[in-house]
Amino acid sequence: MIAENISIVRENISDSAKKAGKSPEDIAIICVTKKASIEQIKEAIACGVTDIGENRIQNAVEKYNLLRSAALKWHLIGHLQTNKVKKAVEVFDLIHSVDSLHIAEAISKEAAKINKTQDILIQVNTSGEQSKFGVKPESATDLIKQIVLLNNIKVLGLMTIGPLQGSIEDARQCFRKLKKLSDMFNFKILSMGMSGDYQAAIEEGSTMVRIGSAIFK
Repeated sequence: MIAENISIVRENISDSAKKAGKSPEDIAIICVTKKASIEQIKEAIACGVTDIGENRIQNAVEKYNLLRSAALKWHLIGHLQTNKVKKAVEVFDLIHSVDSLHIAEAISKEAAKINKTQDILIQVNTSGEQSKFGVKPESATDLIKQIVLLNNIKVLGLMTIGPLQGSIEDARQCFRKLKKLSDMFNFKILSMGMSGDYQAAIEEGSTMVRIGSAIFK
């Protein structure tokens, strides 16, 4: 079933990429494993999954230790608290959810201790929903300009989450806002789109989609 689901996701990505004038290879699939067992994750890996996304540090560390492999890249897609930064820097290749100078400074400090340059994305709350983390779009430019000056951080792009409720057109509006902001900085990565809206996200410029329930149904 997982293999079939991944195949469907890849077909959908291919269709949407073509609509956007891109190659399917330009779109990275982050396999979100927060509700998946180790056996299910191994099955996904056997299907060619190389990027693992986790929301919580503790769960990620457990899976990281069990699945330790140089072939896998680990993505933190959930909110990061200051007291979890040290472990996050040790485990994750890319942190998607940086939304303040304070947390960015903490990441840079911990990365320096292990001689690492931590790749990050800036999370922007393009939907305006109070329940979501992320810097406000009108404040994002100033925040990005501050964070890029930190020594042990590399800002690769931006991340957003579509509206929790609403139409696909509402989601498109959120994605377009992020794409416009990204174009100002010529970022390479736009992490936007999840199981319910990833096709629209790709059509609006996403280069990285975070897929969980569509794989692990």
